[in-house]
Amino acid sequence: MHLLRSWCSTTIPRRLPSAHRQYAISVRPQKPLSGRIEPRVFKDKKAFQYNWYTNILKESKTGPLLFLNHNDFSARRLVKLRRDIATAAKRTALPSLDSPSPIPAATQLPQLTVFRTSIFGAALRDFPHINLAEVDRMFSGTSGSFAALSLPSFNPPQLNAILRVMERSVPPRPPKTEEDLKREQAEKNADPDNPGRRMKRQRPILTPELKLIGAFIEGKVFLPQGLQEVSKLPTLDTLRAQIVGLLSSPGMQLAAVLNEAGGAKLARTLEGLKKSMEEEAGGTPVS
Repeated sequence: MHLLRSWCSTTIPRRLPSAHRQYAISVRPQKPLSGRIEPRVFKDKKAFQYNWYTNILKESKTGPLLFLNHNDFSARRLVKLRRDIATAAKRTALPSLDSPSPIPAATQLPQLTVFRTSIFGAALRDFPHINLAEVDRMFSGTSGSFAALSLPSFNPPQLNAILRVMERSVPPRPPKTEEDLKREQAEKNADPDNPGRRMKRQRPILTPELKLIGAFIEGKVFLPQGLQEVSKLPTLDTLRAQIVGLLSSPGMQLAAVLNEAGGAKLARTLEGLKKSMEEEAGGTPVS
């Protein structure tokens, strides 16, 4: 009996192996294989996903498309993230031009889509007018699960609010200390409580992780640093007003000078010039 317990404690693992798979997005051309039809044609469910992802990419011409890398998200935690993003979008929506009061317009809310990496990579490769080298740089070295957040329009304050609320909703994981690593190693090497018995499956406590990879804005690729700078810009209406002010400033200054030199002020200037000329001529009236 003692030998049986010793054998069970050495051969039966304490934990079940992890079933998580790591995925990556590749936009590089596929290697040609014998017997495979080129270009690749998807069918049934894959065809639906391919068309769906292609439409999402097309919408990036009117509104920003953010790419996110997420891990260890439960369904309930993902619902909360969508709710937080929607709240931030409603709070920073542009005012309606049809209403005299500054009431936010009833615009479409951002859509968060979790996609399959292989089908999405094929849609990226076939998407026209996109720099695949920059896209490959954006996804390079990143694996796991991916999602795309599509915004209805280009509104930098709204984009900034969404980036901030995602950072608050899913804060970055703190780095593991040396004590944490030692404790995990000790738990891994510890003997089982009941040798010879099947380990009871326990639901792990998930700590979600969310990372911004980059974005598409009007067909151009932006890395996280560039996206942060874009989010600090004013709205398009504000930029248009500033441009109009710069263009109209010289004309307004010229009009102000002519207005000051005209009318009664011009008459007084001419009268003063006449008197000074009469004094110089020895009191002879100047006609």
